[in-house]
Amino acid sequence: MTATGAWLENQDPGERKFISIGFLLLENGQTLPDVTIAYQTWGELNSAKDNAILVNHALTGWSDVPGWWPLMVGPGLPFDTDKYFVVCPNVIGGCQGSTGPSSIAPDGKRWGSRFPAITIRDMVNAEIAFTDAIGIERYKLAVGPSLGGMRALEWAVQLPDRVGAICTIGSSAVATGDQIGTASIQIRAIKSDPHFNNGDYYDQEIGPDEGMGIARRIAHLTYRTEAEMDIRFGRQLQGDETGRYAVESYLDHQADKLAKRFDANTYIALTEAMNSHDIGRDRGGVAAALATIKVPVVAVSIDTDRLFPVRLQAEIAELAPVAAPLVTISSPFGHDGFLVEVESVGDVIREALNLAK
Repeated sequence: MTATGAWLENQDPGERKFISIGFLLLENGQTLPDVTIAYQTWGELNSAKDNAILVNHALTGWSDVPGWWPLMVGPGLPFDTDKYFVVCPNVIGGCQGSTGPSSIAPDGKRWGSRFPAITIRDMVNAEIAFTDAIGIERYKLAVGPSLGGMRALEWAVQLPDRVGAICTIGSSAVATGDQIGTASIQIRAIKSDPHFNNGDYYDQEIGPDEGMGIARRIAHLTYRTEAEMDIRFGRQLQGDETGRYAVESYLDHQADKLAKRFDANTYIALTEAMNSHDIGRDRGGVAAALATIKVPVVAVSIDTDRLFPVRLQAEIAELAPVAAPLVTISSPFGHDGFLVEVESVGDVIREALNLAK
């Protein structure tokens, strides 16, 4: 099967582990049966079971934290495996081993277009069931960037007794119109691909790679900065037979990389979940929801982030009662600064662990 970059059941799982959490009742009233969560861990859970850290990955991340967040996990690193038990589950709707659109449904076929719509709260409810299944009562810290920060914030609002603190990086309390607009164009690009077949492309030779590649190119421009693109590439030509500008070649490379490890249906499912994100939904609004938080909150912004501008993390820091002062990291890399500025981000995570109750 070549129509998807998802991990499939006949492939080597590597360091991934898998656990069943049974069925999951979704926000929309549908039930997702026989849910599997893929996850990885580092370090050891101590006898008191009070040294666990939950890492919530971003949109195209997965359970292998060192694979997407280098220099963060290990002895003496911010997620110090000599001290902490670090846990990272792949989200539901994912494509790297957790139940998602590319997974086998109860009828023996891949879910495809039949996979139900999911929300951030559904993802967190799956993480709660997963946490119960692996025997952890409480995390010292829940931390994540972007989509992961949305989930960490949901943990603080919904489950204050099960986290000692949270750290939300380059994220927000609610999706903005600008984010939804940009994301909706990416989704339209995927669905317009002639090989998309309404999401049922898994038995085809070719999947919607071109559509997802366009989506990734659009997204990547929002992850980086105008200044970086101009300084790094400007109007330079790539200098090969294609006649492309260097920036086009760079974006082509990013699109090709993602196609090799990601599934288009998952890209849509997780993007739509991010679009629906609103910590204040059915809770009296954002301010009312944030006011209920009882654990320390560390909100981190990146000064050049044009996808999640500083004001969105400032809102969290201002309205959460136990929030630390807003931390703003200076970086020329925009939203992707959380991946690049590992020293600065690491210092923040160490401080968040110190604040954890």
